[in-house]
Amino acid sequence: MTDTTTPPSSSNFIRTIIDEDNKTGKYNGEVRTRFPPEPNGYLHIGHAKSINLNYGLAADYNGQFNLRFDDTNPEKEEQEYIDAIMEDVRWLGAEWDGRLFHASDYFEQLYQWAEQLIRDGKAYVDDLSADEIRAYRGTLTEPGTESPHRHRSVEENLDLFRRMRAGEFPEGARVLRAKIDMTSPFITLRDPVMYRILHAEHPRTGNTWHIYPTYDWAHGQSDSIEGITHSICTLEFENNRRLYDWFQEALGIRRSRQIEFARLNLNYTVMSKRKLLRLVQEDYVSGWDDPRLPTLRGLRRRGYTPEAIRAFTDMIGVSKANSVVDVALLEHAIRDDLNARAPRVMAILDPLKVVIESYPKGQEESFEVRSYPQDAERTEARLVPFSREIYIERDDFMEEPVKGFKRLSPETEVRLMNAYCIVCTGVMKDARGRIVELRAIHDPATRGGLAPEGRKVKGTIHWVSGEHALPAEVRLYDRLFTKENPEEGEDNFLNNLNPDSLRVVDGMVEPSLASAAPGDAFQFIRDGYFVVDPDTRPDRLVFNRTVALKDTWAKQQS
Repeated sequence: MTDTTTPPSSSNFIRTIIDEDNKTGKYNGEVRTRFPPEPNGYLHIGHAKSINLNYGLAADYNGQFNLRFDDTNPEKEEQEYIDAIMEDVRWLGAEWDGRLFHASDYFEQLYQWAEQLIRDGKAYVDDLSADEIRAYRGTLTEPGTESPHRHRSVEENLDLFRRMRAGEFPEGARVLRAKIDMTSPFITLRDPVMYRILHAEHPRTGNTWHIYPTYDWAHGQSDSIEGITHSICTLEFENNRRLYDWFQEALGIRRSRQIEFARLNLNYTVMSKRKLLRLVQEDYVSGWDDPRLPTLRGLRRRGYTPEAIRAFTDMIGVSKANSVVDVALLEHAIRDDLNARAPRVMAILDPLKVVIESYPKGQEESFEVRSYPQDAERTEARLVPFSREIYIERDDFMEEPVKGFKRLSPETEVRLMNAYCIVCTGVMKDARGRIVELRAIHDPATRGGLAPEGRKVKGTIHWVSGEHALPAEVRLYDRLFTKENPEEGEDNFLNNLNPDSLRVVDGMVEPSLASAAPGDAFQFIRDGYFVVDPDTRPDRLVFNRTVALKDTWAKQQS
């Protein structure tokens, strides 16, 4: 028997249920979970919560985790989505260890069970149209009305159902419905549809089938076939649990326990598959991997790590109450993760040229700079070249400094990080009065950025060597929407798109990044965390901003 000891993880109501089931021996101490995506779209951060929850429970209880595709609607399913989902699940760190399944694996068994329900008088073929079925179903306050075909004989139902399978009838002509209770206070029990006619080629079964099971019919029975003990899903399926239980009880098959939890809702974004599809199809974003989207492919391209996403889903926990999670928590998780793993480098995003006139022309030198100065135990370092002409951030200079400004200004001294202390001696402007170049002198006695004893240098700025810096395209991504709830108070959520969600600048980075590869993450000192984008070319580095060093939105909203 599997070890039923409570695992050393944070407790929640689902773990409490599992612990009680294990104490009573309900499933002989076994814990089997699954993630059952429909292969008709890309996964997003909400799916990551479900994956991490299901996989984490199986791992913590020494159980098993299945990946099962709910491929019951061939009109919307594509191999592209199947491949992408498998890649994303693996990227998150969830392994199914050969337990990859499809609902289509069970089509024959589901069909045989449907015939069993017909023989037991618990299912019938109905000729009503979809609109008529909807009208007959009733409302929350009014009972439904029985279909005139509800009392067909078992023999007639079996004959019609077999002919449905054989493809004799056009789409929409007939459906198979469970015969439960049209007066039930629970609408899901008012004779739900189990099969519909669909003459569509299936990616896995081809043209074998002319009828396809609904999600409600396929889901619970697939769980039973796979021996799933705890079928964990989001709250919108809570009302379906009675139907889930009814089917398994009516068939007399192995029972699974459906448990619902609150889905993940994030502010400043949308999670609806329909709305995400609109953003992509109408070119508001560049594709499903656009770093502004909450899709896992988008988050990965933006520089989010599986570890950060797992930390985030652990932070928000599991509950039964729907709520909206502040995206700042997700940003905190990636900052915390990258703070430990991302080397520090110098990059200039808005370059301003500085000529150090006291530094000999043609002379160069290098400074050894630690890549992980925040971690005393890490000694990795790189050589950063220095020359007469350097570039600094434009906002690190003020010609007329305001009170409290501690960076470079005329006739003031500032420290070039790990290099020399300099004093600005001149300001060069173009015809429009825009500053285009600074002149400065340096103090050779301050090599390495160390000021002589008794001399106070208040400011430190970063820089790159003009002789050695590499050009880089830097994509500054921000939140996709300007409102916490993009759909609140607007007829169209697109009205709340953030026009500044992407700004592209031509920057300069230190030469140590010449060999940076797509996916490599760095902290650009004083700017934020950045990742190398797949668009990078040998002659043109491209970086995406993952997250700023601080939450600038909190200041804007206060």
